[in-house]
Amino acid sequence: MSQPNDSQLQPDAEGLPFPSIRDVPATSPLRWLARGLSDLLACPIPSLFYGFCFAGMGLLITLVFEHAYQYTSALTSGFLLLGPFLAMGLYELSRRRTLGESCALLPTLTVWKRNAGNLGIFAVVLGVIFLVWARASLIVFALFYTSELPNLSGFLEQILAMENLEFLMVYFGVGLLFATIVFAVSVVSIPLMLDRNQDAITAMLASIGALARNPGAMLVWAALIVGLTVLGFLTFHVGLVVLMPLIGHATWHAYRDIVESPATP
Repeated sequence: MSQPNDSQLQPDAEGLPFPSIRDVPATSPLRWLARGLSDLLACPIPSLFYGFCFAGMGLLITLVFEHAYQYTSALTSGFLLLGPFLAMGLYELSRRRTLGESCALLPTLTVWKRNAGNLGIFAVVLGVIFLVWARASLIVFALFYTSELPNLSGFLEQILAMENLEFLMVYFGVGLLFATIVFAVSVVSIPLMLDRNQDAITAMLASIGALARNPGAMLVWAALIVGLTVLGFLTFHVGLVVLMPLIGHATWHAYRDIVESPATP
């Protein structure tokens, strides 16, 4: 007898109930990170493969745009905006481990095929937000930056020295707006689409609902994601090799904790 493939195991998106959201305590992100670390240690080779991919992208952004300073900061922020989509392979590794399957890298490379249409819609949404943010970043630089444009390290030095405060307030205010939008629509949406074949609109609405219902936990989770990612960049991208897989695996456990499992008929 032939074995069913992934598409046969996934439920049809039509007729799926709207995902039910649980209330979780504000300390839950620490538990998600602990479970993510367990996945990382259990699946080190495929996890670190994705970590090196993230580190390589971060390094490429820095090198290519070393002399196009205003684009450097915009694309670095875009790295944060597009992270949820780039981490699909890590979500799949955690899903496979949850089901007791092997930590194989190859199946995770094509996991997007399981729900390609809806993942494509979500990618377009993130891409549009990123493009708008990149343009907004250039406008903020043009209107508020009063001195010579720095490279990425110089830009970070100015942040730490609190120089050009008017620019920093506007820049980070606009960036926070875009980051909040992306976080709201993506916190559980991709794991939901991969796990249940959910449509993109429902997945994004469920993600927004998770943020609205658990603001404390989501605030802590967002702060941890930003803090760990910044730490990865400050270690000359070396830290991204471990920290990005850790965040990716933990995101899967955040989804499992926040979204109730569907009732089994």
